[in-house]
Amino acid sequence: MDDAERRATRLWTLAQPTVSAFVASVVRDFRDRDDVLQETAVAVMESFPRYDESRSFVGWALGVARNQVGLYLRRRGREVHTFDTEAVEQLAVAFESIKPEETHALDHLRECLRLLEGRSQKLCELRYQQDLKPAAIGEVVGMSANSVAKALQRIRDQLRGCIARKSALAGG
Repeated sequence: MDDAERRATRLWTLAQPTVSAFVASVVRDFRDRDDVLQETAVAVMESFPRYDESRSFVGWALGVARNQVGLYLRRRGREVHTFDTEAVEQLAVAFESIKPEETHALDHLRECLRLLEGRSQKLCELRYQQDLKPAAIGEVVGMSANSVAKALQRIRDQLRGCIARKSALAGG
């Protein structure tokens, strides 16, 4: 690995959590998210020789991700899109302003989600992976919509606490 590849790898490693969060904010299906993120990583590495070091690498990588998300949306054709091009652009700008240390909370969230068990895990899957509303979730799990909403609020509180504990242990 030469110096340029080493530098590109180091910069990508630092930018990847922010880029990943951006892609996840636009691409709802988790399998598609992984594909778009991998395509973004490949495009970043292949186009690194054109990167202007006077610019923010995260901003540049988000631009590459924006292009990959655009390709993904076009490939999906006539399917309903959650965001139009302008919304994707605004999201990328917002993610560019996130400080690298703030992305650790996303890592902690992933860890905390893995700790969920039983019904809590099922409710989160139905709400955030399958994008079901509380009424639809209630039909699946045999609960009222109000009970589902309250359970999800308790789960979110639990996750916030878990993230805060992990952040404190990590020193940030």
